[in-house]
Amino acid sequence: MIKTILVGFGFSANTFHLPFLKEMNEYEVVGVVSSRPDDVHTILPDVTVYSSLEAALQSDASLYVITTPSNMHKDMVATCLRSGKDVLVEKPAFLTSEEGRELMLLEKESDGIVNVYQNRRMDGDFLTVQSLVDSHAIGEWKVVESRFDRFRPQVRDRWRENAGPGAGILFDLGSHLIDQALTLFGKPERLHADVMIQRDGGQSDDGFHITLFYGEKRVYLRSNPFVAAELPRFEIHGTTGSFVKYGLDPQEAALREGQLTSDTIETGILSIESAETVKIEAGSYLTFYERIAESLTNRQPIVSLEDAFWTTRLIELARLSSVSGETVIVGE
Repeated sequence: MIKTILVGFGFSANTFHLPFLKEMNEYEVVGVVSSRPDDVHTILPDVTVYSSLEAALQSDASLYVITTPSNMHKDMVATCLRSGKDVLVEKPAFLTSEEGRELMLLEKESDGIVNVYQNRRMDGDFLTVQSLVDSHAIGEWKVVESRFDRFRPQVRDRWRENAGPGAGILFDLGSHLIDQALTLFGKPERLHADVMIQRDGGQSDDGFHITLFYGEKRVYLRSNPFVAAELPRFEIHGTTGSFVKYGLDPQEAALREGQLTSDTIETGILSIESAETVKIEAGSYLTFYERIAESLTNRQPIVSLEDAFWTTRLIELARLSSVSGETVIVGE
């Protein structure tokens, strides 16, 4: 059993991590790092609550799940690695490519390994798109559009939307969309981006439109807070057909309601000569956590710091492109 400590006890910890850690036999939550011990003990009455990560690192736990605000991730991962501990860290794992290089070097010298929590690799619609690409079901792909829109026209007072390092929708949702694109297609040759603040009183970016260039092929990644209409979550168009999927993966909504899985059956539209409705593969964040457990045994991360490096590097380049208005070369 993997003795585990949660670092942070906010929405992310309670929604995306604790339900699986409590359910699965592979894990035992033995501690939480939090400044609110009463809140922790309401849900986990028997665990030790630590006031600092340094104090928690004195325990015999082997896995530390970091769910704190994004600007704290890099230093906390480094602290855990220096203590030889394994880490699962929320995305983004770090805020600059230089921080990523530093952590990759530190991981090589440490007994610990780092996984990054890119759970949306286990979204059902993404798995379906991945299968269509791998099987050439629509021929050779030419255009992919991946959107994560919301209707949230009013700014809320929370760290993700306030000014400061690690805030903004490009780090929040962009990390997912970029990681999915990299998983499907690898590094692009070039990138062009428009990163926006459009809401009244906005202090951090709330929308983006990124174009990734793969030769003559294009991947468009978008997010906007003013989309009240339902638009496709995924579109993929190829030489023999198209696939379109509406709606977000239902797993997050299920977790918000206290359910580990969703029984919602999703469908998409596959058009090859004629249009037909096809069933979306079942997503499974539980499977992601099962693979984390396996990775800690075989010592091979499933979402590595190198993966995270390229996600953060593309975010950096997107900001540069948005400021300059120019298409930028991704490089090595």
